[in-house]
Amino acid sequence: MIDREHLNHLLEREQARFVVHHPKGAAIFKESKSVMPGGVPMSWMAKWPGGFPVVVESAKGAHFVDIDGNTYIDLCLGDTGSMTGHSPDATVAAIKAQIDRGITMMLPTPDAVIVSRELSRRFGLPLWQFTVSATDANRHVIRYARMLTGRDKIVIIDRCYHGSVDETFATLDIHGATVAREGNIGAPVELAVTTRVVEFNDLTAMELALKMGDVAAILMEPAMTNVGIVLPEQGYLTAVEKLAKKYGALLIIDETHTISFGPGGMTAGLGLKPDFLTIGKAIGSGVPTGTFGMTQEVANQIAEFVKLVEVDTGGVGGTLAGNALSLAAMRATLSEVLTDAAYAKMQPLADLWADGVEEVIRECNLPWSVNRLGIRAEYIFNTRAPRTGREAADAGDFELEQLIHLYLLNEGFLLTPFHNMALICPDTTEADVDAHTAAFRKMCKELTSAP
Repeated sequence: MIDREHLNHLLEREQARFVVHHPKGAAIFKESKSVMPGGVPMSWMAKWPGGFPVVVESAKGAHFVDIDGNTYIDLCLGDTGSMTGHSPDATVAAIKAQIDRGITMMLPTPDAVIVSRELSRRFGLPLWQFTVSATDANRHVIRYARMLTGRDKIVIIDRCYHGSVDETFATLDIHGATVAREGNIGAPVELAVTTRVVEFNDLTAMELALKMGDVAAILMEPAMTNVGIVLPEQGYLTAVEKLAKKYGALLIIDETHTISFGPGGMTAGLGLKPDFLTIGKAIGSGVPTGTFGMTQEVANQIAEFVKLVEVDTGGVGGTLAGNALSLAAMRATLSEVLTDAAYAKMQPLADLWADGVEEVIRECNLPWSVNRLGIRAEYIFNTRAPRTGREAADAGDFELEQLIHLYLLNEGFLLTPFHNMALICPDTTEADVDAHTAAFRKMCKELTSAP
């Protein structure tokens, strides 16, 4: 369907257009290369298309402005970190007030109780602890799971993402063996020592992984999001819960991205009953934070193992964990920004975005499809939705994605990096969505009309 010569011509043209409209950004990038590897604060930022990333001047709500004065409708929203919209007024006010009262003291504030109670209401787990990121939350619950079970293996889903947790950078080779994922940097041990990988939606493989009797925990998203959206088949998640209990493994649900499903994520929306739940990013409106919830039973077991005299030396927590500033941000975000009413407003706009993309795909006769996950949606280069992470990864087309992202960036739209996913925030408008549909139509028509 896609003429590759035509695609490359469009990509060269869009790269040239990007450079013309970002002279200050180009100058900063040139300077940055002398003080930062690759000229970026974090290595993956070099992957943005255009030759160098956009440099942001300011961001508010669903929009941001770069240092060259270009304005954008943001459908990336910090890859969920700013799913609240950039700098929501309620959270900004809470942060400003807390800064005057203290940022971090290694002591609790009243906000800790308020936030814990709200998290319990939303997700159903009664007890909560706080971290600086969802990555930390995942690391900590893995430690607890190993301690409680006396087992060493963690089951993960192929092509998953749970931050920079060592155990999760594994995949399956052509023989079905667990191996390090491509690009994995400095793994402390061979991944097969710590991890067993199974495909999403494959209950047979999950049971085979668990029945060996050495699995401490299953760590999974209830729907895959970082390789594109892969939705669970009917009954799959409930069956995984039953298998975990049958074989004595703890179930960890990571809702960091799937909070897009609703106010209580997929855990509340589908009535899931995990042993642990982890989440970060959006619940602090982008302020670095994370948290993990647990059942009363798990908490009682932990209390039997962890002695007070050693509670600070077990590799769980850090001096900034549960700091006053992040808790103030979470309290305001959960009580005033990511509310039930906000989701009710955002959901129709997410559907409108997905409907618009599907309409253009049909008009241009493209063999693509759209997946939806609450206020998150994505198109994939296949006629049917993937059921595993491998299928989603195999449907990727890096060259085509680079063109799409760069074309839309030049038109004033930012998508979630490295796959074609959009998020809606409380400040997104119908006009924003309609503008994206128009730009997407323009891009697809040009892409499919090779000379």
